Amino acid sequence: MKHELENYLPMRKACEILGVVPMTLRRWEKAGKIQATRTPSGQRRYARSEILRLLGENQPKGVRAAIYARVSSAKQAGEGNLERQKQRLERYAREKGYEIKAVIAEQGSGLNEKRKGIDRIFKMVREGKIDLVVVEFKDRLARFGCNYIEKYLNAFGVRVEVVNGAEPKSLQEELVADMLAILSSFSAKLYGHRSKEFRKKVREAMKDIEAAEKAE
Repeated sequence: MKHELENYLPMRKACEILGVVPMTLRRWEKAGKIQATRTPSGQRRYARSEILRLLGENQPKGVRAAIYARVSSAKQAGEGNLERQKQRLERYAREKGYEIKAVIAEQGSGLNEKRKGIDRIFKMVREGKIDLVVVEFKDRLARFGCNYIEKYLNAFGVRVEVVNGAEPKSLQEELVADMLAILSSFSAKLYGHRSKEFRKKVREAMKDIEAAEKAE
């Protein structure tokens, strides 16, 4: 009996090995792509042989991926950073054997909630056209609230794959720009765009940030 149990995996472990979320696994089961058995308590168990079959035959080719690349400034885009980021992600996806359904590259602040690229990702997710979103760094999706975006995608059976973990220092200037954007927004609401007080607050903030950068 123990030997039999060892040949079956719970859903959590099966998802971990296959690199998918539970909803995707349930969808595959419903479509007949994978078979599952039930324990007396009703929990799903997947045969190890089924998992290996998917890994060896179907899984890499079956993963439909959307690539998402983003830079914050026109300067970065003009220097070729966006194009190089996109090329790195495409190369990564091809090496993993993913089926690339869309390559989305845009220039815009990570604080901007109205990015056309992100809207396109959401549309593809709702229409069930992709299984995976590939990004170079997690904050490419959003500067703040990235976990909420990821949870939204997971709810549709789509996961986010981050190629690199920590953000390099070269991208810290984006954080500075985003911080200034937040400050400008709040200052404008308090003092008005054209007021002397508003311009004064922005100048002071820029001086503080420059001083902090020199101190590093």
